[in-house]
Amino acid sequence: MPDDPVLAGLTDEAAYDIGGQLSVLDALSWKAIELRTVDREAVADLTDERFDAVAATLSDSGVRVVCLASRIGGWSRPAGTDFRHDLRELDVLAERARALGTGYLRIMSYPNDGLSDPAWRALAIERITVLAERAAAHGVTLLHENCSGWAGTKAERMLDLLDEVASPALKLLFDTGNGVAHGYDGFDLLADIVGHVEHVHVKDADERGFTLPGQGSARVADCVKLLRANGYQGAWSLEPHLAITPHEQGVLADGAADAFVAAGRAMAGLLR
Repeated sequence: MPDDPVLAGLTDEAAYDIGGQLSVLDALSWKAIELRTVDREAVADLTDERFDAVAATLSDSGVRVVCLASRIGGWSRPAGTDFRHDLRELDVLAERARALGTGYLRIMSYPNDGLSDPAWRALAIERITVLAERAAAHGVTLLHENCSGWAGTKAERMLDLLDEVASPALKLLFDTGNGVAHGYDGFDLLADIVGHVEHVHVKDADERGFTLPGQGSARVADCVKLLRANGYQGAWSLEPHLAITPHEQGVLADGAADAFVAAGRAMAGLLR
């Protein structure tokens, strides 16, 4: 078990601006971040000038980036979306990942919008194969999350995707709380994929909604034990969903920063 686990967070759930995002990390004494949006803009959509300013702020603060959470294959990019959007985003994010010193990009596997199951599978595998080849050429790794898309909720599909794509540039991201939100047993799924997990999101939930880590029914502590027993030494990235659900329209709730810090302390407690 690592003595000092890397604790990080998707801090756009605490504040829109990078200063506010860094403030919650400072309150938690964390030095790692997973970037998704700044000032409500996706990292890939920031102008070069704006991105350079964010990168400089992170560097000056001594905060490292563990992953960039992309929109590739996600809620806003279902199966019928023009694939060129994802290819462009990958190219931009790969360059920005290098500038930030990270090699990881979070992706999903294309929510269905009318395809038959065989056609849906074929499209997801075809697109992610192309993306993985492109990622490998860029020197970055794609992390497929157990969330939205063809391989989002079933371990056998995740393993099928890995087998079919057959690229070292494709690994898995496990989110501890997505099983509760999407109606499957996340711990059971983890048991089947644990050897392929390269990155972890931490959240918790019960039948009423999202909770502080450890207070829901996602068995977060058991997931931590299983991951560590199988040699996991990657980052633990907090995505609590207490103040906003990013793929839904809305604004941060009042007290978002305080809720994030409370969730971060709960997560840290589980990882001690």
